[in-house]
Amino acid sequence: MTPDFEHVYGNLRTAMRFFGEATEHGDVRQLEHGVAISAGLEYGVFNICMLNPSTSEPIQGLQEFARYFKPRARRWSMWICEDALPTPEKVELRKALAKHGLREITVAPGMMTAALGPVRHELPAIECVPVTSQALRESFGGLAAVCFDVPFGVAREIYYPERAWKGSYRGYVGFVGDRPIGIAALVATGETLGVYSLAVQPESRRLGYGEALLRAAIAQASVNRSFERIVLQSSESGQSLYRRLGFRDVTHFSVFLTK
Repeated sequence: MTPDFEHVYGNLRTAMRFFGEATEHGDVRQLEHGVAISAGLEYGVFNICMLNPSTSEPIQGLQEFARYFKPRARRWSMWICEDALPTPEKVELRKALAKHGLREITVAPGMMTAALGPVRHELPAIECVPVTSQALRESFGGLAAVCFDVPFGVAREIYYPERAWKGSYRGYVGFVGDRPIGIAALVATGETLGVYSLAVQPESRRLGYGEALLRAAIAQASVNRSFERIVLQSSESGQSLYRRLGFRDVTHFSVFLTK
C-alpha cells in the first residue's frame, strides 16, 4: 500500500511543473536524484527542486540541483518531504543545505482527506469560473500577486501566457457579481486531486468565500471523474479551515531558499 505522504508528495511534484512550463525560458528536468524546475526567472520560489521519494543519496541530489541552477538562476528553492528521508539523512542534508547557502523559510503541513466534510454554515454565493481565456488568466495572475505577495511582473510572466495552462494545472477564478475576488488551482494525478493557490483577496477574507470557492472548484473537477483522496499543502493561516473540512496532517514539507 502506498504511504499517504507519497500521494501528497507525488501530486506536489506534478503541480510544481507548472512553473517550468509557464514561460518561454522555463525548463523541467528529471535528474538522477530528483526533479529540477526552472521558471526562467530570477525569482527563487518559482525555481524549485525536489528529491525523488526513493533516493538514498539526498546530498548528491542537492549537488545535482546546485549544478543545474548555477547557469540558470542565482536564487532557487528546495522542498523536502520530511517523511521521505530517514532522520540521520535529514540531519546531514540540512548541514549541506546551509553550506550551499539555503535557509529554511517555512514548514508546510501536507494534508489529506477522502472527501470534504459537510457544510456547517451557510456559505456566500460565488461563481467559480475555469481559467480558459486571456482575461481570466490575467485575473488569476493579478489575484495571485495580491494574495501571495508575488511581484506583478513575475505574476504576468507566469500566469498570463496561454502555454502555462496546457498541462495538468487547472485554474479557477471566483467571482462575486462581475468582481474577481479569489482563485484556486487543482491538479489531478491518478485518483488523487491536489489543491493549490487557494486564496481570497484581503478585503473579502473570513466571510466564507474561500470554502465556497474550494467546494465549487472540486465539484467541477469531479463531474466526470472520481477521486479517492484530496491533498494539499497548507499555510499556517489555512490549517484551521482545512481541518474543519476534514483534512488531516500526513506529512510536513520544509522549504529552503537561497539567500
